[in-house]
Amino acid sequence: QVQLVESGGGLVQRGGSLRLSCAASGNIFSIAVMGWYRQAPGKQRELVAAINSGGIHYADSVKGRFTISRDNAKNTVYLQMNSLKPEDTGVYYCNKAPVPLSSWGQGTQVTVSS
Repeated sequence: QVQLVESGGGLVQRGGSLRLSCAASGNIFSIAVMGWYRQAPGKQRELVAAINSGGIHYADSVKGRFTISRDNAKNTVYLQMNSLKPEDTGVYYCNKAPVPLSSWGQGTQVTVSS
């Protein structure tokens, strides 16, 4: 069973930065498209960034501010978030993309104050 463990969230002011990490177990990591999802309060979970060997995708709302990367040797995917805005507040999860696994990690909370 794949396990996903997210970390790195926190409370930052507008314009600040955070780096999220996701450690994944299982050997599917190196062949899967991995993504970061965000669930804002009262909203549905959305895919904000995804990465595989063929390329990278960003949602328009984070393009130019977020950078996704991965280290297959460490089974880890990262999300560098710069120029954070209050609307970036939410719980961030990693999972396969664009069709996630049924099992999710606990997520990591990101709160951006104005």
